[in-house]
Amino acid sequence: MIKDITLGQYFPGNGVLHRLDPRYKIIISGIYIAMLFIGRDYFSLEAGAVFAVMSVIISGIPVKMICKSIKPIMPLLAITALLNLFFITGGDVIFEWKFITITYSGLETSVFMIIRIVLLIAGTSLLTYTTSPISLTDAIERLLGPLKKLKFPVHELAMMMTIALRFIPTLVEETDKIVSAQKARGSDIDGGKLRDKAKAIVPVIIPLFVSAVRRAGELATAMECRCYRGGAGRTRMKQLKSTSADYIALALSLFFMASVIFVNIVV
Repeated sequence: MIKDITLGQYFPGNGVLHRLDPRYKIIISGIYIAMLFIGRDYFSLEAGAVFAVMSVIISGIPVKMICKSIKPIMPLLAITALLNLFFITGGDVIFEWKFITITYSGLETSVFMIIRIVLLIAGTSLLTYTTSPISLTDAIERLLGPLKKLKFPVHELAMMMTIALRFIPTLVEETDKIVSAQKARGSDIDGGKLRDKAKAIVPVIIPLFVSAVRRAGELATAMECRCYRGGAGRTRMKQLKSTSADYIALALSLFFMASVIFVNIVV
């Protein structure tokens, strides 16, 4: 399960999404998220599914990687489905036994929420899959540029967000090594009751925390040795430039968004 976490990983390629301006990719991701949450019917999910499938096809990212990004959130999907299934009332009763009551409204809401979360993870994962950490930092800094007039630390915020995403795969790999080492020492992490599993996590969390602090210190030292200052006066080897493909992608996402808004208002 730990190895299945692909959040924050970047897969080099030369697909259409890889060549898009990262600023536009962030904006399009925001439009996609808003489109999924604004819609109150299945049309918004259908539009989101079509948009996500189109994005996966033109990105060149294997479908297997998208499925791996969804696998770690299966427990969250199960909890969300059960909460909506048992605690939402209204509509015709499908099943009733003692204090358990399942209604048509609860079942419909559960299915709706599961599909929404799956589309949300599958679509937004493409942002980190097709954008390098450096490009993502520059894009966030450019988009938040107007806040510099308010003395907001834009560059520092963008750098922290990007480093946090960048180190997720590294920490996942480190966690897997620590778990394997604990199992080699005879620790039963996967077995036992819930209380025993909670106790077994402690020998994993403490070394992981120490490793994360050590890696952060090494990264800070390396950046200082390279005289990294960032912010004003920093030069960039690759300049962000908008192309016709960026405008087409943005226009397409706005079209999907407008369609969802139109259907929810008119219909």
